[in-house]
Formats: sequence, structure tokens, C-alpha cells
Amino acid sequence: MSIVKMSDLNLKNKRVLIREDLNVPMKNGKITSDIRIKSVLPTIQQALDAGAKVMLLSHLGRPDEGSFDEQYSLKPIAERLSTLLQMEVPLIQNWINGFSMNNHSLVLLENVRFNVGEKANSPELCKKMANLCDVFIMDAFATAHRSEASTCGIISYAAEAAAGPLLIAELDALTKIMHEPKHPIVAIVGGSKVSTKLQLLDALSQKVDNLIVGGGIANTFIAAEGYTVGKSLYEPDLIDEAERLTQNAKNRGADIPIPTDVIVADKLSDDAESSVRLVSQVDDHEKILDMGPDTIKKMIAIIKKAKTILWNGPVGAFEVEQFSKGTEAIAKAIVESKGYCIAGGGDTLAAIEKYQLAAKIGYISTGGGAFLSFLEGKDLPAILALEANSNRNLHE
Repeated sequence: MSIVKMSDLNLKNKRVLIREDLNVPMKNGKITSDIRIKSVLPTIQQALDAGAKVMLLSHLGRPDEGSFDEQYSLKPIAERLSTLLQMEVPLIQNWINGFSMNNHSLVLLENVRFNVGEKANSPELCKKMANLCDVFIMDAFATAHRSEASTCGIISYAAEAAAGPLLIAELDALTKIMHEPKHPIVAIVGGSKVSTKLQLLDALSQKVDNLIVGGGIANTFIAAEGYTVGKSLYEPDLIDEAERLTQNAKNRGADIPIPTDVIVADKLSDDAESSVRLVSQVDDHEKILDMGPDTIKKMIAIIKKAKTILWNGPVGAFEVEQFSKGTEAIAKAIVESKGYCIAGGGDTLAAIEKYQLAAKIGYISTGGGAFLSFLEGKDLPAILALEANSNRNLHE
């Protein structure tokens, strides 16, 4: 993969437009997690240290194009950046047709999705964005799977374009785990539905030595083994797929171990009474909400032997204390193992924060949908555009 990097370019006295992913979770106008903001600070600092005039570009949420909507404003993010960087970071409202940075070396441009044509990758919008800068840096790996103006289209029109250090770090980590892994490889995939992660499960079942499934995904695999799952969340129409994936793994000497015991309750709530059940003893009125203690021991033993670990998703309803033991135990087993781990996905990041394990994980991906797309083996439009840009530079 040949891509021009930000570090390859001379940024001194240049206007540098950097596409970041500052799409942080918000509640009542307040940022609830600033992991993504903190992750971009090294890129910003590197550009500032190189003498650049830096303009940050990001989206937040899914506003209607063509009009300002205060609930999707990046104002709280500008304020948090100002605090973290200990410098004023002005928010520029109307920027698409040009603006002055005055004496500021760093500004944040208002939500790129307020502009008509962003999601449609409008050439007209791409050209306007490209006219704002001398150099465009694509650093938002989390949006690399989208063919949009600020993530992909602008690369063709910018005078110079390159990949930022955060994007390069994501690509390096994912390449290491998918194309150059050390065996045994263990993948932990949790979530509510097989259908949303079927392509991921399919891709991993062909690569890993053990594929640990959790949450509603595990319930579908439990049902595929012929067990009753009561009122648990599962997908009966995907039982055949679960059987296929299990058989495919067995055919290549791999395993998708399903729980032997589970934590059940009549409802998912803080005051629910939980019980341990063998998978053969789940009552019709019960919901499976976590792994049981014997299953946890079995999964920990598998993780301890791993040299490469991929973690995507909690294995139970970890937001409720009595159903959090499986996710907590799996998370701690991962950080105690000697294997290289990459973790990604929104709920995974929330679990890492809850158990304060960020410093002990090999690499934490903030990539979201792009993270999953890469693992599924799909081409990412922004990466293709950066590669095409590099090839263009070689032939000029």
C-alpha cells in the first residue's frame, strides 16, 4: 500500500485542512466521551509544530444538509479542544467560500454535513474545500469507508493530499492483525445481532483459530446447537448461517466455542434478579444476558494462549452490573495476556473506559464502521483515493 504521509510533506507556512473524526457522543449538549478528541491531538500538534496554519474539518451526527442546526454544532468540541490544547480554538461558522484565520494558527470549521453535497460527494463542494488549503490531510479513518466530499472526493482536487498519522496508525494496526498475525489468533465478537456482523463473522471464521461470540450473537449460535433460548434476543432466520460458520471453522481446525452456562433474568434492568443456568436449562420466560462462570473460565483459558487478539463488542449487557461479569472478565483477560490486541467498536470503547483499561490495550481503534469494513475485506474509498493520489504524484 503506497500512500503519501503527512510527515512526508513540508507544511511550513501552509494552510493545512485536516479531516478528523470528532463525531463524539453527546447528551443534552454535553460531550460524554472525548476519546476521539484526545486521539487527534498528536496530529494537530505535529502540524502546528511543522509551522502550518491548521483548519480542522469534521462531521457530527446526521443533520439535514443546507441548514444550521444547533444540536449538531461543533461548538462543544471547539471548547474541549481549547481546554485540551490550552489555546483558543475558534469555531468558524460560514467557511465554505473562504475565510480569514486572522492571528490564529488553529481553527475548527463548523459541521461539514451542514453543506449541501457532502454525503453525495459533490464535485462542486470538493473543489470549494480544496480551494481553502494548500494541503489536505485525511486523518479520519472512521469515515474512510464513506465516499463523501470531505473524506474522499476532495483528495482528487487538493494541490497536495496525504494521510495523517492517526489514519496511518489504524492501517498499520489492522494490517498487522489481518495480514501478518501470529497464531493462535482469537477474535471476540459481541453484539445484539448476527445479521449486523455476518460479513465480519464470515471473514474471521476463515482466519482465526478461535472465534468467541457474545451477546445476542451468541444466543443465535446457542439456538443453532438445538437449545432453547427463551425470550432472549436472537435471530431464528440466521440459525442456518450460524451452523454454516461453525462447520466452516471446524473444517479448517478452528473453533467457535459457544457458552455452556449463562446468566439469565426475566428482564434487562438494574433491579432484575439474575440466575446461573446451563444452556440446556434456560426457561421459556428467561432472557440470556451474559456468559456464566464456567463459560467465562473456558474463554479466559482460550484468550491466555492467544498471540493475536481482536476484540469487537461486549459479550453481555455490561451496562447493567449483574450482567457485566463476562465482559469485565474477558477485558481483563485480554490485557493480562501476552498477545497483541486491537480493540474497536463503540460499545467496546465504552467497556474499555468503564474498566479503565485503555493504557493496557495494544491498539484501540476509533474506526467504527471503517474498522468493520476493513476487517470484512472491503475496499475503503478514502484509502483508494489516497493510493490513486500517490500514484498520480509518482507519474507527474
